[in-house]
Amino acid sequence: VWSAAEHLVERVYQATAKFPNSERYGLVSQMRRASYSVCANIAEGCGRLGDRELARFARIAAGSATELEALVLLAGRLRFLDQIAANDLLSRSRHVQKQLYRLNEFLLRRRQPSDARLTTQDP
Repeated sequence: VWSAAEHLVERVYQATAKFPNSERYGLVSQMRRASYSVCANIAEGCGRLGDRELARFARIAAGSATELEALVLLAGRLRFLDQIAANDLLSRSRHVQKQLYRLNEFLLRRRQPSDARLTTQDP
């Protein structure tokens, strides 16, 4: 997931480099933040204790990927992206989202001793 997310960030930076200067602090900034937020949340989740925390950050990362998808659609509608570039970014974003959803499901099904301690309540 991390590798696919990194490639997505690279493609977003390449695509937004061609946007008008007037969008530098608008759509360009928001698309870039949403893309690297995916990577940042995966990294932060990996640094936390247990699968539940990683799953939580995977969901947040998936939300950022969905935000990016909406921004790519907007950029296409505004003709800042051509159809080929927009489709590439959409495809990559959706691929990362699917991977994050699968990771989240896997983590929530898997039980680790550290997670069991967090959910066990003493009578």
